[in-house]
Formats: sequence, structure tokens, C-alpha cells
Amino acid sequence: MSTTIPQSAADGERAPSRSEKLYERALQVMPGGCSRNTVLRKPHPFYVDHGSGCYVTDIEGNERIDFANNMASLIHGHAHPEIVSAVSEQLRRGTAFTLATEQEILYAEDMVERVDAFENIRFVNSGTEAVMSCLKAARAYTGRPKIAKVEGAYHGLYDFAEVSQTSNPSNWGRVDSPARVPVSHGTPKSTLDDVVVIPFNNAAQAIEILERDIDSLACVLLDLVPHRIGLIPAQQEYVKALRQWTKRNGILLVCDEVITFRCGYQGAQEGLGIKPDLTAMGKMIGGGFPVGAIAGSRDVMSVMDPLKKPVLFPHSGTFSANPVTMTAGRIAMQLFDSDAVDRLNQLGNAVRRQLTEAMAVADVAACVTGSGSMFRILMKPEPPTDYRSGYSSDEEAEQLRHFLDYTADNGVLLIGTGTGMLSTAMGQAEIDRLCEVALAGFRKLKVNGG
Repeated sequence: MSTTIPQSAADGERAPSRSEKLYERALQVMPGGCSRNTVLRKPHPFYVDHGSGCYVTDIEGNERIDFANNMASLIHGHAHPEIVSAVSEQLRRGTAFTLATEQEILYAEDMVERVDAFENIRFVNSGTEAVMSCLKAARAYTGRPKIAKVEGAYHGLYDFAEVSQTSNPSNWGRVDSPARVPVSHGTPKSTLDDVVVIPFNNAAQAIEILERDIDSLACVLLDLVPHRIGLIPAQQEYVKALRQWTKRNGILLVCDEVITFRCGYQGAQEGLGIKPDLTAMGKMIGGGFPVGAIAGSRDVMSVMDPLKKPVLFPHSGTFSANPVTMTAGRIAMQLFDSDAVDRLNQLGNAVRRQLTEAMAVADVAACVTGSGSMFRILMKPEPPTDYRSGYSSDEEAEQLRHFLDYTADNGVLLIGTGTGMLSTAMGQAEIDRLCEVALAGFRKLKVNGG
């Protein structure tokens, strides 16, 4: 439902909404008025009142179907009763200790049993920290400094992992030798020198580039369905070629499954038939709480073993494996069993099919990509194949912004890139409503020249 915008009794002018007032206060105490840029929208963010299942209600009383799910972290939607109950019980017993907990062991046992490639696991507090730890572990294991990553792929905030994440036609260089472009101003040149940038889904070209630094590479970092590139699944031939090349040359393969672990019972790696040396996880495995994890072979993970001397990679964290997150994550993953994975992935197939039909009916130059329970709407006539073909022009970005404003105004919340992440709280009714709103939004774009 929507509340009526209040009017000033004195002059008839619209009175500021609660959200406007909150944002004015936020601007005084935080750069940009927030602690994470993803919540920003014009003229101000939506401020949440509460969430339940797959619905979220803002402080103005507007209810929306939540296809953002806190940037893919809520696999069961909001306030799942089993997670709330288990966490509430743990809260009464304490939230964090300078002591070990059984909850950490229980969750570690579950995850190692779940995934073939996991022999050991360690928990951290975010996806960024998980990727950072994987890269540090790879360097410690191989004794080599450089990492390789895919052009345009997002892997969090770590300097090395974010190189060429935001490159553009003016600075990305030749396709057979992509430039190493910093994201943050002031990134040291030495950081850029230790990153090798490779193209996505072009194995021959990627390996040709990797060969140039074969003696100094610690690992190849790979997202199997990279969101920022266009949510395009990695081709099996591409992944297998990189797996074979890394094995042959004593270089580790690190999979970033922070977002993609939802794609299969054992993550996206299961469908590709590979076993990475290390896997970074986060988001959904926390059951709604901050989390990250590093998992992999016992041999590689041993670089973090404090019982070995010397310790090649000393590793700790004040809130790592805290019992609240361990409890919430364990329950969430137990609920996300094979049947739940299959059901959600079938819903993902349905939403991608129905959105494609809506685009055809509206006759707009748009496409939908994705895998498993993820989808992304792009204002392009054909799905991209890599970062460069998926790069949005100013016109495409403006069309997407108008489309997302329309969906938000009509009860559907998507991520700002046009991406949606399903939760187990959703059913066909929510998919149908999304596609109804999307069709109307596409038609409006068409009328306006989109």
C-alpha cells in the first residue's frame, strides 16, 4: 500500500516525507548520506520499516516484492521463522566470545560434507574478506606474488581484486592485452603490476595472456557467473581450460562463489564439474548476518594452520565464526537443501523465460541473462558475451534507470543494475507480478523511444 503525501496546511505545498528528513540528517554525518552506495537512489533512499518473507515495507508504508534480497544475501527472504528462533536462542546465550564455540564446528562439518571440493573451511565476516584471504592464501602456498582476474569482474574491496572492475572504452586497452585499471584513486602502481587481466569466456586468449606471467602467478580468480560482466554464465570449455592450465603449471584456481553459491547444492562449480583449489563464499551462507568463508583442499588451507611452524598465513578476526552468524548460516543452508535449490532454479528459468516474452511483446531492445535463481535485465538487443560487449552506453544506463524507477514505484524492488535474486519465500505469483510490472515498464520505455 502507499501513504498519501502530507500537505502543508498553511500554503498547500508538499511537506517533506519522513524519508526526505532522514536523508537530510544522513547527509550531515555520512559521505553521500550512507555507508554503502548501493542504497542510494534519487531523490533519496528508501528507508525500511520491516521485511517479511519476500516483501519489504518502507517507512512511508509502501510494500514491495523484494527481488534485491540485500544484494543476494537473503536466500530465504526476510525473518524466516526457523532462523529467527535459532538466532534468538543464541542471542540469549551470548553473541561473541574470546573462546571457541561448538556452533563453528557444527557449521564447518555441514559445509565440508556438502561440497566435494571442501576438505577444510575457515569463516570470516564478508565476501571481500573471503576473497582477500583466498588471494593471500594462494600467495602463501605458491610463494608467488601475482594474481589473475577477469576484466570487469567484481570481487569486493581488496585493491588487487578490484583492478579493471570499472574500466571503460577510454582506458581498457587492447582486447588481447587488457589494461590494469585502478578503481580507487591513489591505488599504488605496484598493486597494478601484480594483477594480470584476462578476458571472459575466451580460453585461448586468456591462456595466451597468462603464459606471459606463468612464473610469477599465484592464482587465477574466477567468478562463474560474474554479475558486473552481465550475469553471463562461464562456458564449461573456458572453465575447464583454465582448470587444466592452472593444474599443469602449479597455479591455484580460486572460485569466487560469494554470489553464485546459490546456483547449485554445491555452488555453481558443481554444474561445471570442476574442483577449485580454493572457494570464497559470503552473502547467503550467513543466513542474513555478515559472513564470509574460505574453503578448499586440506593441503592449500594448511597455510593458515597455526599449529604448523612457520605459519605461512597468520589468520584471525574478532567476529569471525561468531555463534550468531554460525547458527543463522547453518540453519539457512540446511533449509536450502537439494529440493529447495531445484525449486528455486526452476523459478529462475520461469522468470527469465517470462521476462524474455515481455520484452518481445513490448518490442524493446532488451534482453535477460542469468543462471540458477538469478536474472539480470540489460537494455541491449542481445545478451553480451564478455565485459566489453556488456558495457552500458549512457543511453542504455538512462533507460535502465527509468525502468527501475517504474518498477520501484509499482511495487517491485530490483538491484540497481537491473538484477534480481530469488528467495525461497517466493512463488509463481511473485514471478507473474514482476513480469506484469516489467511489461508495463518496457511499454513505457517504447513509447518514450526506448
